[in-house]
Amino acid sequence: MKPALTVVLIASLSLSACGRVADSRVNPFNWFGSSEEVEQEAAEINPLIPQKRQSILSAPEIEYAGTPVAQVRTLRVEKVAGGAVIRVSGVTATQGSFDVRLVPENEEHTPVKGVLTYNLLAIQPPGFRVGSEGSREVSAGVFRTTQELEGVRTIRVISATKTLQSRR
Repeated sequence: MKPALTVVLIASLSLSACGRVADSRVNPFNWFGSSEEVEQEAAEINPLIPQKRQSILSAPEIEYAGTPVAQVRTLRVEKVAGGAVIRVSGVTATQGSFDVRLVPENEEHTPVKGVLTYNLLAIQPPGFRVGSEGSREVSAGVFRTTQELEGVRTIRVISATKTLQSRR
């Protein structure tokens, strides 16, 4: 019981001492003052020094070289929290296609006259076999928020030979 009483006594004395050091530099809450506005210095930019630093691990941006998938098979627009997921499956001309993407027709992802249009693209290496339809099936998806889908009445996906659309 004596150690517990000693601990309580020391803690109460230390806590009461905080009132005396409230304005001193010992109190960690006083180490930094309140924020204030300062004038920003104009830095000289040296044109010989690159502005963007590249890491050893970062790869340079490469332009996407996808080509249209032969045929789009299914288009599903599934409501999820905060928006919708647009899921598409298609069949490529040959086996070995990869990096399948739904690329918007316009860069801003904005609808044109209520129609949001995507191209179903994939990187399709030459020299591969045709194979069965199941071995050539690919799929892609993209998430759009409720704000991005505002004003959209139709979602259209275009492939090389077929176009599918889903209406509200």
